[in-house]
Amino acid sequence: MANTGHQTNEEIRDKEVRLISDAGEQLGIVSAQEALRMAEEQGLDLVKISPNAVPPVCKLMDYGKYRFEQTKREKEARKNQRVVEIKEVRMSPSIDVNDFNVKLRNAQKFLSEGNRCKVTVRFRGREMAHTNIGQDLLMKFAEDCGEIAVVDKSPKLEGRHMSIFLSPKPAKDTKK
Repeated sequence: MANTGHQTNEEIRDKEVRLISDAGEQLGIVSAQEALRMAEEQGLDLVKISPNAVPPVCKLMDYGKYRFEQTKREKEARKNQRVVEIKEVRMSPSIDVNDFNVKLRNAQKFLSEGNRCKVTVRFRGREMAHTNIGQDLLMKFAEDCGEIAVVDKSPKLEGRHMSIFLSPKPAKDTKK
């Protein structure tokens, strides 16, 4: 139970605390010893919820049950989170039509699953003199994915690679 952020029972060193019952009713300002005695009588824990208040606010509760429910809520929140991955599609400027279509279908599949897509054209040797071919290829790729994706970053040359980032369109647009 260490490092949970709440002071409980004997850890509370204040002289007076504002006490709240387990049902949520105000019990008034009592000494810390009196509050601890009341908690023990009811078989509950004394937990400091608001340490910065004057006097600090403490509540009578079953702390083990509270921690259990809190971890359960955190697990549920983590389960509902969706991690967006960046998938990459690589091409060369001299790609053939059928190969281009295969790469396009793969990218569309990634985007429909909710992932972002990085489309990269790699230039080798003399191809560096014709970066405009790669840029046209990337723009055509983005245009073909236009129904399900939006362009995050326009084509950018970094060394021998030119990349473009595509993100799936917001869900509200695809439900039409």
